[in-house]
Amino acid sequence: MAISFELNAEPRTDTGKGASRRLRHAGKVPVIMYGGGKDPESLAVSQNELQRNLQNEAFYSHILTVKDGGAETQAILRDLQRHPSRPIILHMDLQRINASEKLKTHVPLHFLGEETAPGVKAGGLVSHDLTDVLVECLPKDLPEFIEVDISALDIGDSIHLSGLTVPEGVTLLELARGEGHDLSVVSIHVKRIVEEVEETPTEAAAEGEGEGEGESEAGSGE
Repeated sequence: MAISFELNAEPRTDTGKGASRRLRHAGKVPVIMYGGGKDPESLAVSQNELQRNLQNEAFYSHILTVKDGGAETQAILRDLQRHPSRPIILHMDLQRINASEKLKTHVPLHFLGEETAPGVKAGGLVSHDLTDVLVECLPKDLPEFIEVDISALDIGDSIHLSGLTVPEGVTLLELARGEGHDLSVVSIHVKRIVEEVEETPTEAAAEGEGEGEGESEAGSGE
């Protein structure tokens, strides 16, 4: 079942730092929505409603329906400004989309088969070199995520961008840049074991004696 997200927004005419501060005190988040051949709009959404939506990973890469009065606008999340120490959103940027125009956005990767991978069973460690990819596609082709099946990987194996299965109509922009851009997505490698060498009591005593001898010789030369 496809997930859909709706944001109830209201227009705001009072702008500036002071206005934004008052808005946050009222439990709302200032929003700028731009693009689509229209002028930018200043909006406000509920902090609580936004926080609930942000708990779903798909919200970050999904097409959102922004409801402003009787109008509905399709948009994607472009940027979030978070408070450095408190769990609140300070500002959000949205970009309008056009059904007939391709968009560029990041899509998360979902890794499957880690528990059954031969390399993991043999004691290897999984390295997730990428957690999302930048794609270009029409809005109707935008995937919520891209699956990466690592169930067949052994120690020393890896999957690169060229090994991903993406929906029809979706382009991996990094891979499209040509040779040298087929980045590693995930790999399995051997665990590194760091051994600490402890000095034996005999070795420690020998070092102590050597230091004492040096000091004695230095003293006798004065």
